Amino acid sequence: MTAEIEGVTLHLAHPDELPVRWVGQEELMRQLLASWMVVSEQDVPMNPRLIGKPGVGKTTLAYAAAKRLGRDVFIMQATMDTRPEDLLVTPVIEGAGRLRYVASALVSAMILGGVVILDEGNRMSEKSWASLAPLLDNRRYVESIVAGVKIRAHKEFRLVTTMNDDASTFELPEYIHSRLQPQILIDFPEKDEEMQILRENLPFAEEYVLQYVTDFLQLAHAADERYSVRDGINAARFAIKLKTFATEPEHERQALETSLLETLGEEALRYVRRTRPATS
Repeated sequence: MTAEIEGVTLHLAHPDELPVRWVGQEELMRQLLASWMVVSEQDVPMNPRLIGKPGVGKTTLAYAAAKRLGRDVFIMQATMDTRPEDLLVTPVIEGAGRLRYVASALVSAMILGGVVILDEGNRMSEKSWASLAPLLDNRRYVESIVAGVKIRAHKEFRLVTTMNDDASTFELPEYIHSRLQPQILIDFPEKDEEMQILRENLPFAEEYVLQYVTDFLQLAHAADERYSVRDGINAARFAIKLKTFATEPEHERQALETSLLETLGEEALRYVRRTRPATS
């Protein structure tokens, strides 16, 4: 796909397709969709940020919300090395001294009227965020110095950024902080929602495996540990695989604890209920 902006041809990124579904916590979905709503011709969509511990489903929520609107979704992973040109347009030598201008996922979403998820946005430096400042207010454009063009956002373009609640991130400058509103906080799900999420992601798992992992996660949450549903999914998946190689009944019984130990470490075992669910 290509688009021509001020006489410059930009090669666009393709949207992302993920096999995910948001389960539970509909209030968070309502808040995100409300932030993107436009209520009059003078109004503009807001630029929400989803904040929470790693693995609580921030990207899943953003993706599911965009799909609920029927929009294409473009995911851009932010890192400490992300440069302003990485966010906008990158020149690529095409041969015989010619340049090909490649639009980022963000710029592609701007042009096509899609939704961009800027994943882990607080890993980016202030210099990179500064290049997005005019996009995040009423101006709704970016300027690519490399391509020499000003790119205006389609009226249907929406942006959301996810931010991990941990120490390995940058502090946002105030002028960016005020442009990324509202802040939608995502916490660990309740027990029944956590079980639903596990069933959704592990439809092939036996019920006692799902119950075991849910109990583990709920005990860990109560102790303010950072173990997430993603951790639980990985532990359950590994346990199921271990069981297929069991040569003795004891190996099968130990599969879940062994999986927790190998995926999350010995400290995770303190949150294991010693009375195991029945396997039949």
